[in-house]
Amino acid sequence: MNFEGLDPGLAEYAPTMHSALDPVLDAHLNPSLLQNVELDPEGVALEALPVQESMHIMEGVYSELHSVVADVGVPVSVSHFDLHEEMLWVGSHRGHATSFFGPALERYSSFQVNGSDDIRQIQSLENGILFLTKNNLKYMARGGLIIFDYLLDESEDMHSLLLTDSSTLLIGGLQNHILEIDLNTVQETQKYAVETPGVTIMRQTNRFFFCGHTSGKVSLRDLRTFKVEHEFDAFSGSLSDFDVHGNLLASCGFSSRLTGLACDRFLKVYDLRMMRAITPLQVHVDPAFLRFIPTYTSRLAIISQSGHCQFCEPTGLANPADIFHVNPVGPLLMTFDVSASKQALAFGDSEGCVHLWTDSPEPSFNPYSRETEFALPCLVDSLPPLDWSQDLLPLSLIPVPLTTDTLLSDWPAANSAPAPRRAPPVDAEILRTMKKVGFIGYAPNPRTRLRNQIPYRLKELDSEFDSFSQVTESPIGREEEPHLHMVSKKYRKVTIKYSKLGLEDFDFKHYNKTLFAGLEPHIPNAYCNCMIQVLYFLEPVRCLIQNHLCQKEFCLACELGFLFHMLDLSRGDPCQGNNFLRAFRTIPEASALGLILADSDEASGKGNLARLIQRWNRFILTQLHQDMQELEVPQAYRGAGGSSFCSSGDSVIGQLFSCEMENCSLCRCGSETVRASSTLLFTLSYPEDKTGKNYDFAQVLKRSICLEQNTQAWCDNCEKYQPTIQTRNIRHLPDILVINCEVNSSKEAEFWRMQAEFAFKMAIKKHGGEISKNKEFALADWKELGSPEGMLIYPSIEELKNVWLPFSIRMKMTKNKGLDVCNWTDGAEVQWGPARAEEEHGVYVYDLMATVVHILDSRTGGSLVAHIKVGETYHQRKEGVTHQQWYLFNDFLIEPIDKHEAVQFDMNWKVPAILYYVKRNLNSKYNLNIKNPIEANVLLAEASLARKQRKTHTTFIPLMLNEMPQVGDLVGLDAEFVTLNEEEAELRSDGTKSTIKPSQMSVARITCVRGQGPNEGIPFIDDYISTQEQVVDYLTQYSGIKPGDLDAKISSKHLTTLKSTYLKLRFLIDIGVKFVGHGLQKDFRVINLMVPKDQVLDTVYLFHMPRKRMISLRFLAWYFLDLKIQGETHDSIEDARTALQLYRKYLELSKNGTEPESFHKVLKGLYEKGRKMDWKVPEPEGQTSPKNAAVFSSVLAL
Repeated sequence: MNFEGLDPGLAEYAPTMHSALDPVLDAHLNPSLLQNVELDPEGVALEALPVQESMHIMEGVYSELHSVVADVGVPVSVSHFDLHEEMLWVGSHRGHATSFFGPALERYSSFQVNGSDDIRQIQSLENGILFLTKNNLKYMARGGLIIFDYLLDESEDMHSLLLTDSSTLLIGGLQNHILEIDLNTVQETQKYAVETPGVTIMRQTNRFFFCGHTSGKVSLRDLRTFKVEHEFDAFSGSLSDFDVHGNLLASCGFSSRLTGLACDRFLKVYDLRMMRAITPLQVHVDPAFLRFIPTYTSRLAIISQSGHCQFCEPTGLANPADIFHVNPVGPLLMTFDVSASKQALAFGDSEGCVHLWTDSPEPSFNPYSRETEFALPCLVDSLPPLDWSQDLLPLSLIPVPLTTDTLLSDWPAANSAPAPRRAPPVDAEILRTMKKVGFIGYAPNPRTRLRNQIPYRLKELDSEFDSFSQVTESPIGREEEPHLHMVSKKYRKVTIKYSKLGLEDFDFKHYNKTLFAGLEPHIPNAYCNCMIQVLYFLEPVRCLIQNHLCQKEFCLACELGFLFHMLDLSRGDPCQGNNFLRAFRTIPEASALGLILADSDEASGKGNLARLIQRWNRFILTQLHQDMQELEVPQAYRGAGGSSFCSSGDSVIGQLFSCEMENCSLCRCGSETVRASSTLLFTLSYPEDKTGKNYDFAQVLKRSICLEQNTQAWCDNCEKYQPTIQTRNIRHLPDILVINCEVNSSKEAEFWRMQAEFAFKMAIKKHGGEISKNKEFALADWKELGSPEGMLIYPSIEELKNVWLPFSIRMKMTKNKGLDVCNWTDGAEVQWGPARAEEEHGVYVYDLMATVVHILDSRTGGSLVAHIKVGETYHQRKEGVTHQQWYLFNDFLIEPIDKHEAVQFDMNWKVPAILYYVKRNLNSKYNLNIKNPIEANVLLAEASLARKQRKTHTTFIPLMLNEMPQVGDLVGLDAEFVTLNEEEAELRSDGTKSTIKPSQMSVARITCVRGQGPNEGIPFIDDYISTQEQVVDYLTQYSGIKPGDLDAKISSKHLTTLKSTYLKLRFLIDIGVKFVGHGLQKDFRVINLMVPKDQVLDTVYLFHMPRKRMISLRFLAWYFLDLKIQGETHDSIEDARTALQLYRKYLELSKNGTEPESFHKVLKGLYEKGRKMDWKVPEPEGQTSPKNAAVFSSVLAL
């Protein structure tokens, strides 16, 4: 029902539907709608109004039976007779729903549906009630429990719903479409476009859907296609209500007059057989609602808002004698409904009262209603009260059923015997460092546990991971925790310790003395850091990814290229994968594969990291392959164009990693099916041999690549599922062989352990020694083993322990599509010849390039690390030397290691997860040149994402072509941020705060201003960054960002994507400009940019004395420039300009850096003044700065 156009005085309860027509209506009440109603301007209290009791009903004539208050003083917005039970449902303007049972209107249930919006329509179903509000559809049980809550788009303004069948629902409103909702899946299944927007009433017959529009039209639509079959232009103003019965459609509404909208007293009636209007029906009331009440004849009930009701035939004349009056408590009737039995009418008024009119003393709402379920009566009041303070009170007063069964409280003695809890073992570090004086031991606190707390850990029994998911117990027993000594220190999980200065005083150099960059681990889902490093140190992959750039907002290949660029620029400082992991979280496939870890799971180590990183490995290769396929084939590959493998639809990732295969399926009937496919990686398949047989790694690898298995499959020849033998043959080997180890249970772990023991024994026999089960060789004994002639002498026996993995493997494609795989050693080249010459005959040698391992540590939940063989080109760029070296990458800990450490796997704590083998001379096949894909046009003007953004709101002027920055140009920069996750900290017993996890920030606004030229000080970038993640705190006081500024639907700012603005800053960095700002280190860190130090001019350090506090921009601006900034909130344009002025002032005071002593005196005066004023800028306007700084005129002109 379109009641908003009738009474504008109710605007506080319901939004106006006809905004363009509102000004012509009276501010409180439209006199044309209430011609014969007199209202008391003072109003009457609801309590003073009598609510009529039941009265005598004349059979066959509608009379008032009951009136009841639904919600005191709140207008009723909708009423609905339940189609399944004897109940009447009422919804209010404040989102409250109430139900009444039977003709007596006994209150059955009452609950809140929506906290702010009015209820616009109610529909009863068999198991519950549907409630429609402005942008929310809620399905609730009749008692008030929520079955589902479906949120619509915030821009939606819904007014009507129509149940087309038991599981399909149509929803319409003031927008230009109608939604179809499947109630079984609670999903939107269709969106039908509507040519005339504003569908506020919907009806259905066996021929058509009927849609009533706010423009006064009624459209008839096909039941299957929803296309418009016919349209009636009923009223020139607006439609109020309509109803359909048989072949007749009757409507009421408003007509346009010179003075505005007027209620039309002519009902428009249409014949649906002829599809034309018949004689309009003149009535004697102002019609607001109408319904067909087909009992003996097709009567129409016409109701006005003032309470007048008239019955008439749609094809006859209206008789003034058929008018009766409803006595509403409030001045207006707001809603009207007819029961399914046509025996009851319900009216709701503007004071929250409901009036029930019936044509019989004992009406029924439905022809066949089911029995209503009521709550059981409370039995507590019938029991006698018990006073527990009386010792002699007989408990027999509480009735207990007589039973011969055993009571639940009757525990057997075996289960109720006291069993003291065993004390946990003493920390092994305490026992190791303990000094005994008599019988008392003293040891320093290792601080591995919280103060005065001893955790008791119950063993989690798991059939699959019973002896593998956790570190095995030490045979010594409770006196030692094995993981403290078993896990080497460099392999343990590293954490960043935060102080008051954040990360500024954390010594990353202690963990990384190389020039390679680590990755910080505190970001959500940073478990993949080790795999990012592996991909980075694959030279063809690094070059390919850094050459890639596309238009997608969240492209993993682009974000990975930006991260690789940071790793290139870094000189040992750790980098962050913020933007890459942000894009990673937005990809639906990542969430579907379970790759997005919750913070709690990541912190507690609940996730199986080995399985997780192997799934991530497959996902990232597939995703990069798809991202590259969307563009043209890059020029990085210099292979022969005529190769069948280098197809136009393939990507360079496919050429690097993809292996072409033939899958053969042989049925027992002899029918064979061959299908070509490709894979980007292989998974190791271990033999089912339980006899403890010795296997080479090459044998297991061949078995995994050329997989053969028996399975049920469909046979076209037999036309049914048959046992088939499925085999896999290799057609083309990849350049990079990626292997997932799949060591996910104790069974696979035992296989690796057993094969390593076999390999260890064979290595000793190879050098002429004998090994005993109970004998350990000393280092001196080991050096005597073997012969120096032609034999490799190992420096230590430890290098051969726990080694099964070869450093190189040799693969050969045979003529009959077979594959030969064998372990390869450097000495084999004497026998087989150089690997390069063998490639012509289908023989390839693969060298181990990286291993990713899972570190089992029950204390920290485990972690993932990588051993990577870093090539010559990386050492040449970073250190200026040409050699190869194995390194351990453990987040930000990077340490060179011996090559044997990369293949040693002690299965008690170090479990292999992923292996990367690369072809020898791989880099010679690829063009390793990197061409910067970011061009100058990223700085030119671009459209805003915000729908409401106007040119009048623009706060910057984009650069023109003749203004493009050059090397050494100054650019003022400032950024504002919002908080995505709050800081996690703990308060120590001494009162100090310790930061466990810092707050996660996201950049919200970036401003760049011109640093020279005629337009100096004018911004050329002022981008607000749209975010799809939930913002916890907008930090408006410090950032100036308000809720809604980052929402494309309602923002009036220049809104862009993070990637778009990131490209602008990357171009400025690559071109060589110098950034001037205040606290730029934090800005670049959150934006996730690595900027060379010689391109950063930070005023926080220019005006800083060693071992003194940092000074705020506001105080510096007041002291040196006589400017008062950051009054109520921060503004990035103002801050960037101020930083530029401060830099000019610095050059002026220090004579371009030539007089440091005189500038030192200025700084001393600055610090003395700051201490006196407690570093606060004076508030009174009359007080000025102690300095009168010369501010350049171009900025003042702005």
